[in-house]
Amino acid sequence: MEMIKDKNSALIAMSGGVDSSVAAYLMTKQGYRCLGTTMRLYRNSDIGLGNYHTCCSQRDIDDASDVAFQLDIPYEVLDFTMEFKERIIEKFIRTYEAGGVPNPCVDCNRYMKFDRLFAFAEQKGLYYVVTGHYARITYDEGRQRYLLKKAADLSKDQSYVLYMLTQEQLAHLQFPLGDIPKEETRKIAEGLAFCNAAKHDSQDICFVPDGDYVGFMEQYTGRKYEDGPIVDEAGNVLGRHHGAVHYTTGQRKGLGIAADRPLYVTGKDMESNTVFVGPNEALYSDTLYADEMNWIAMEPPAEAIRVKAKTRYRHKEQWATAYPQGKDKIKLIFDEPQRAITVGQSVVLYDDDIVVGGGTIIEAGRQEG
Repeated sequence: MEMIKDKNSALIAMSGGVDSSVAAYLMTKQGYRCLGTTMRLYRNSDIGLGNYHTCCSQRDIDDASDVAFQLDIPYEVLDFTMEFKERIIEKFIRTYEAGGVPNPCVDCNRYMKFDRLFAFAEQKGLYYVVTGHYARITYDEGRQRYLLKKAADLSKDQSYVLYMLTQEQLAHLQFPLGDIPKEETRKIAEGLAFCNAAKHDSQDICFVPDGDYVGFMEQYTGRKYEDGPIVDEAGNVLGRHHGAVHYTTGQRKGLGIAADRPLYVTGKDMESNTVFVGPNEALYSDTLYADEMNWIAMEPPAEAIRVKAKTRYRHKEQWATAYPQGKDKIKLIFDEPQRAITVGQSVVLYDDDIVVGGGTIIEAGRQEG
């Protein structure tokens, strides 16, 4: 027999930051019966982070607990350390070692946070899951679908990392901050004297807070990434690299080679351990292929559709045509070539402020002719 849920109930995902704390406050203010929770995804000592303060750290758990106490709502910590290690950290390493650039925050949302939060809410008989993301959800009667839209505060919009949400999830999800600017969120937290009111937003990958992802990978795996050749477009060896995983498409600094013109990383061959370099114009491509497509604003299209698309979180979306290649894959051709499209990153499709869908880039190149 299916559990009858109280529609006035909500599970609040509390990261310990100011955004999720204010989201919790706004839900209690609206009269929802709330349960706060934080997902413990790793322990700093387990992945060699020492006393770094990062997203999902023990300090964040303490801050979330303090806010829940202040708001007088029950609070629980969910431990998913082993699953995070297997599904996020190890995929992160595999993607770099295969020559791509992973997007662990998208993967964490897709495979960990929302799946596990909805399962826990179901277990507790709670109707909504609530997070502090800056995005909006509406229901379109004409389409008979829930829509994911950009936040009112475009400078903080996080719709790019939420493209994997399903219709069932969107029906039971709330983003209380979607219509308010970030500065207003801070003012609310300061007015309530939250312990984290002045806390900085986390910017880096949570388990690589110092940005040295290769150092993290070597520490985690015990492997040392070997030197190899740096080769230009004519096949000339210009120097040696210190492990191909160090280099990403579009990189210019840190190559350690002398040339009569600026050179950038244009690609890598992980089997031969070779890094390729070339001029800036070699970085531009107009075509990509993406798989693991999730369609939000429509069913998977049968014909080509016009969209705007972005291939990085901070990328300004550009006009393109998406050609379906079956239900879960597309070929996307941009009207104008784009710089440094990178395998492993997400491509997200937009119709104005509506997220049409998104997927993972598996190939990039130029149209023939």
